[in-house]
Amino acid sequence: MSAYYVMGLDIGSATAKAVLLDESGYSLAFAVRPTRGRLVQSAEEVKQEILAHTGVSEEAVKAIITTGYGRDIVQNKTKSLTEITCHARGAYATMPNIRFVIDIGGQDSKAILLEPDGQVGRFEMNDKCAAGTGRFLEVMARTLGIHLDEMGDMAIHSEKYSKISSTCTVFAESEVISLLAQGEEIPAVVSGLCRAIAERVYGLASRVGITPPIMMTGGVAKNKGVVNWLSRILNQEMIIPPEPQIIGALGAGIMGLEMIKKSNEKMNIITQNT
Repeated sequence: MSAYYVMGLDIGSATAKAVLLDESGYSLAFAVRPTRGRLVQSAEEVKQEILAHTGVSEEAVKAIITTGYGRDIVQNKTKSLTEITCHARGAYATMPNIRFVIDIGGQDSKAILLEPDGQVGRFEMNDKCAAGTGRFLEVMARTLGIHLDEMGDMAIHSEKYSKISSTCTVFAESEVISLLAQGEEIPAVVSGLCRAIAERVYGLASRVGITPPIMMTGGVAKNKGVVNWLSRILNQEMIIPPEPQIIGALGAGIMGLEMIKKSNEKMNIITQNT
């Protein structure tokens, strides 16, 4: 059999992620693109981007495994898998001693307990409310008139934090406007918002059973303020992979590779017995 490749696609509400693996499991390249509400188009664009970058033909990709919010809308996919399974597999592949994954994406947040062999033990997921997700931060950044990427540095350099009591995004937005009207400084408000997300996620993680070492994945893992508050509230170090957004796509690709190898092994057994 000639050389082949497997692609993992994680199509989230905010970003589309792709990872390309060769048959040995080596990660050749990854790509991340904003969806801007165009999930089908973004999935195709991120796929073509990674193929163009590596020079790999579409015909050489033996399997495309999808996960994430838009996993079922991807055209020409081989199989779709749940986000929980793919994030667990990707985290374990990145660091085999990881026992707990906190993933905060654009639309949901997840807490996953891993067994020592990397299998999913228990998990909890918040996909019903924007509080505790990247969407919450996007709304608040717009309300504050600052860029989303500024929030992490603002939070960790602020000596104070504002108390944000509302867990609902709509009410929290009104609360932020009220705090600013009372003279609260923007960095303190930002720190308070990061703390509010951390507290929300702590509640989610507590129901699963927090077990270190803990890896944090998803786009919000790039926000230093949220990471810092989570570390303080959990009293644990948050291990952040070099590219926290692609862990789900990586897990999807690895599982696709395992599927192909199992299929090849079955074919070899059948051939030998005929």
